[in-house]
Amino acid sequence: MYQPKFTITTQILNNIAQIEAAKAIIISAPLVPAFEKQFKQEAIIRVIHYATKLEGNDLSYQQVAKVIEGEKVAAQERDVQEVINYRNVMNYLEELLARYQENLPLPGEKITPKEKLALDQKSPFLYSEEILKRIHELVVEKVIDPHQAGKYRNVQVVLTNTQDGRVVFKPPVSVEVPILVKNFLEWLNSQEGRQIHPIIRSAITHYILVAIHPFVEGNGRTARAMATLILMVEGYNIKGLFALEEYFDRNAADYYGTLQKISSQKGNLNEKDLTEWVEFFSRALNIELSRIKEKVENLSSDIKLKQKLGGKQIPLTERQVKLIEYIREFGGLRITDAKELFPMISEDTIWRDLKKLIDQKIIEKRGSTKGAYYTLSQ
Repeated sequence: MYQPKFTITTQILNNIAQIEAAKAIIISAPLVPAFEKQFKQEAIIRVIHYATKLEGNDLSYQQVAKVIEGEKVAAQERDVQEVINYRNVMNYLEELLARYQENLPLPGEKITPKEKLALDQKSPFLYSEEILKRIHELVVEKVIDPHQAGKYRNVQVVLTNTQDGRVVFKPPVSVEVPILVKNFLEWLNSQEGRQIHPIIRSAITHYILVAIHPFVEGNGRTARAMATLILMVEGYNIKGLFALEEYFDRNAADYYGTLQKISSQKGNLNEKDLTEWVEFFSRALNIELSRIKEKVENLSSDIKLKQKLGGKQIPLTERQVKLIEYIREFGGLRITDAKELFPMISEDTIWRDLKKLIDQKIIEKRGSTKGAYYTLSQ
C-alpha cells in the first residue's frame, strides 16, 4: 500500500484554517443562495476554461461559455471537443456525488443496490479504478484513439521541454502503472488514509496521478478531476463556487515547477516528500476561496440584508450582481457607466435591472432621470 510522505507545516495549517473560515462564511452568507445559480455557472465556465487552457486549449473564456451553452464557435474542432468533454467530466462528478448522497452503489462497489439501500448509514465513498478510468474516457472522448480511452498506457512516455527538447519528466514504466494505481487507491480508501484532512488527500491525489501518468494523454485533466471529486465528496464542494484551475493557470510556472520539483527528488513514489506541493495546493484553494468569500461577504455586508431583509433571498441576474459590485467598488453608478459595463445590452434592459434593484431597496436613485446617480441604499 502506498504511504505518502509529507510534513504538516505552519503554512499548511494556516491555509487550512483560512479555508475553513472562508467556507463557513460562504455557506452561511444570506446572499449566496440567491446568487448561487449565477456564481456556480460562472465557476463551471472558469473550471472548464482553465482546465483545458492548462493543456494548450486556445478557446477564450467567452468561447468556452458559448460552447457550454450549446452554441457554435469558430475554432479548432479538437479545442471545442475538449471543452465539451470536460463539461461531461464535471457532470459525471456531480452524478457520483448525487449517488453517494442517495446511498446508491458506486462504480467498482461489489454490493447490490438493495444491499446498499438497506445499510443503516452510508459507507465511505469508494474511489475506484472504474471511476478513474471513466473520468479519463470522458476527458479524451473523440480526441484520441478510442482504444486508448480509459485504458492504462502500455508504452513509455516522457515529458520534454518544448523549447530545447530536454526530458523534464519520465514517469514509471508502463508495466508498473496498474500496481501503482492499485496501491494508491488502497491507501486513499483505507482507514489510515481517511484520517488525513480532505484538502491534503486531494493534493496528494493530484500529485500521485500526475506522477504515475497512467494514460497516454489527458493525465493532467484526469488528475485534477479526481482531486476535485475528493473535495466534493468530503465536504469541500462549497456549493461548486470555486475554480482551482484558474489559480493553477495564472500561476502556471509555479504549478508545473512545484510538481517538477517533487518529481525530481530521488527515490520512488513512497520516498517523495510532498510537503511543498501540499503547501502550494492548499494555498491555491485558500486564495480562491478567499476571493469568493470577499465577494459574497462584501455584498452581504454592504446591502445589509440581515438587518433590512432578515436574510431574505433575492433572486438576481448576473448583470444585476455586477451592477451592485460596481456601485460598491466606486461608490455609485450613472447610466453611462452601466452602458460601458454592458456595451452589448440595450439601455432599456439596463433601466429594468436598475428598477428591480430599487424596488428591492438594494439601491436608491438620486437626481433627475438623465443625470441620475445610483448608490447602495442607506
